[in-house]
Amino acid sequence: MVEKYFVDPAGNTNVKIADDVITRIAQEAATRVEGVYNSYTTKRDIGDFLPGRGQSKTKVTADEEKSVVDISIVVEYGRNIVEVAEEVQDAVKISLENMTDLDITAVNVHVNGVRAQEKESV
Repeated sequence: MVEKYFVDPAGNTNVKIADDVITRIAQEAATRVEGVYNSYTTKRDIGDFLPGRGQSKTKVTADEEKSVVDISIVVEYGRNIVEVAEEVQDAVKISLENMTDLDITAVNVHVNGVRAQEKESV
């Protein structure tokens, strides 16, 4: 299997970050936002069809100058969807830029569902 890498844009080092790492950082940042039940991505690669690999729902598109993240989330019922999505955009952008030095030009948030809280049994 061929692994994609994001290379330090300054070109001063040989640090290579696998796209799966970038995806994981984005998902983790999104799920830490209050009101997000979970995150998914929309990426479909040949590896998604291989045994042992689940379908990925976060996509990071990057070149040497810019990076764009597409991430899908499920929002908790009762939350303001627009506010939660904006917080996810900020959290993902900040986390990726701080951890990887990538220049994130856009974070596109796709809300794929709303999760109602389960009723408690008495």
